[in-house]
Amino acid sequence: MDQDLLIEQSLNGDLNAFNHLILEYQNLAYSVAYRLLSNTESAADAVQDSFIKAYRALDSFRGGSFKSWLMRIVTNTCYDVLRAQKRRRTDSLDALPVEEEYATQLIDRKESPDQYVERGELTELIEAAISSLPEDQRTAMVLCDIQGYAYEEIAEMTGVAMGTVKSRISRARGRVRLYLSEYSELLPAGFRPETE
Repeated sequence: MDQDLLIEQSLNGDLNAFNHLILEYQNLAYSVAYRLLSNTESAADAVQDSFIKAYRALDSFRGGSFKSWLMRIVTNTCYDVLRAQKRRRTDSLDALPVEEEYATQLIDRKESPDQYVERGELTELIEAAISSLPEDQRTAMVLCDIQGYAYEEIAEMTGVAMGTVKSRISRARGRVRLYLSEYSELLPAGFRPETE
């Protein structure tokens, strides 16, 4: 269905039309939330909360990109979750990372077991590097380098100036490079910097 029509129907209180919009963006919203929160349950809860907030705030949508408006709500909800976690920081065995469920979708059946293990190690190291970033840099990097949004879209989603977005992405990339260089011994052999 036409997205503009669905938005108009949603504004008129049609929950079914809003559900169609949500179905279109739920995977994207979850992907962004998971990258920002690094926890499946927290990401799912944040997405659900975001969709409820979006429905309640539909009358504040002033046109433009519905996707950007919705992703801004998702990122703000994730920030709220991260702030709440900082206030009540606890270490739980349940929070320890377990086997990545989504990684099986990325498996190239042609790769050798060694290549598979190396790719997994590199993925884990990059995930750790991204998780170590400050919230604002992590958000900008996830939206740009993982989700593929343009700078303009990220500026609209996060509500900050384009120059700030570019700066955050640049700083985030630099920090990830530094993080990876500090743990180069953990990098798979093919990714380690050459030493003389």
